[in-house]
Amino acid sequence: MENQYFTSDGLNVKNRAFLLGDAVKVSFFIRNGGLIMDEECYFFLMASMRKMRMNIPLTYTLEYFQTLFHNDVIDGKGIQNGIINFQVFRNNDAVTVSKSSVSYFYEVTESDDVLTVHQRPLEMDLTKEINVNNNLLSNIRVHCPENIYGGIYAEENDLDDVILLNPNKRIARTTSGNLLFLEGNVIKVPKQSEGAYISPLMENFVTFLHKNNLADIQEHEIIAFESQKAEEILMISDEKGVFSVGKIRNKTFESSRFIEMVEGWKNSFQ
Repeated sequence: MENQYFTSDGLNVKNRAFLLGDAVKVSFFIRNGGLIMDEECYFFLMASMRKMRMNIPLTYTLEYFQTLFHNDVIDGKGIQNGIINFQVFRNNDAVTVSKSSVSYFYEVTESDDVLTVHQRPLEMDLTKEINVNNNLLSNIRVHCPENIYGGIYAEENDLDDVILLNPNKRIARTTSGNLLFLEGNVIKVPKQSEGAYISPLMENFVTFLHKNNLADIQEHEIIAFESQKAEEILMISDEKGVFSVGKIRNKTFESSRFIEMVEGWKNSFQ
């Protein structure tokens, strides 16, 4: 089935998302005909808009988005499982940019179950030709030419994704999500101050692991070489879902323990 598209207004090429990348994106998740983690995703959207100094309409309440997605997507299109990639952009309708209103556009990708690890493990590599910043805006999903470059680099080299480093040559994230490195009973996650995305999906997963004492979660500054030391690697992308990493350069990785953890996490929603 083709992805479904929805917008608050008729789109035109004069919008600032198209011209300047003046937009933020946050994902919402549909599972078994209902929204999950909607409150976490909503607050992340509000925080992202504040960081980009957007005017937040008074109508943008949690209840507004719950009703919107149920009416348009779940009931309107009968979508039972999927990811809503929701984008808010600033309009060109005021004398000053700071006074401009906002509009939204969102795309719905159907999936089997957003909480299931995709069957095919990913093959990745590190790219040192570019790096991503590690400032206030690096943690939210805004226009990022490094992601575009990295995606094309991956395609040209028959890879699924690439690992992006920060200016200090430490691991930040991939073009589409965050990485978790399993060694023994420890799961290392790059710090947000290293350039990792804020991810409601990943935060929910690591909170589940911590509450159930399934692993020792540690935020770290991770040098590129440490990716080769991990026993298993998981990538969590709010935009695309959950994936195991099967290979980085010549090193292959197992996935059984992470898959078991994700299964336990998935069952906790039932």
